Amino acid sequence: MPNDVVYIVDDDAAVRRSLARLLESAGFVPRSFEAPIQFLDAAPNLARGCILLDVRMDVMSGLEVQAALDRMGCTIPVVVMTGQGDVPTAVRAMKAGAVDFLEKPFDDEVLLEAIERALARSGRPHQAREALEAWNRIAVLSQRERQVLDAIAGGQPNKVIAFKLGISIRTVEVHRARMLHRLGVRQVAQAVRLLVLAGSAPQGVLRQSP
Repeated sequence: MPNDVVYIVDDDAAVRRSLARLLESAGFVPRSFEAPIQFLDAAPNLARGCILLDVRMDVMSGLEVQAALDRMGCTIPVVVMTGQGDVPTAVRAMKAGAVDFLEKPFDDEVLLEAIERALARSGRPHQAREALEAWNRIAVLSQRERQVLDAIAGGQPNKVIAFKLGISIRTVEVHRARMLHRLGVRQVAQAVRLLVLAGSAPQGVLRQSP
């Protein structure tokens, strides 16, 4: 919703400025924090909104910030931001409670969609439904496409995936493209997000893969 507050926690001044401009243009109210400690000091008094949290910071990592927020009982949804090639860290952040993650450099539209999803998150029933929907989408993948996605989520580059699966790098790229198409997403980060969500789907209500 317009006028919702988005808290930016990133020690890169250029990133903070860029995000603040984008958020303001979309009707959000950005509040930027350079130092994780500064943000954590302010956290108990923050209004509802969404947190954009960088996972790679010098003094304290995003995962450490996330753990501190959890100890405080802070329930503001967290979207983590990570550099390319650091998908495993983002996966750990989601398993620790982050509602989404974005891989830099990210598309403006993808960022705004992630924020809107985070702001719409409202309680466990919604989370369970979202997890089930993710599981159903993951279930349409072929065995090879799922193997490629699992490997990507584990941080393996195409060259390593190709070697382990006994296929060419070009074939890996083909499976990767088909996997994104079947899932209806544009970026690998979005596919990994679905994979992590699917892992929390209620076991008793999962439909069988076709």
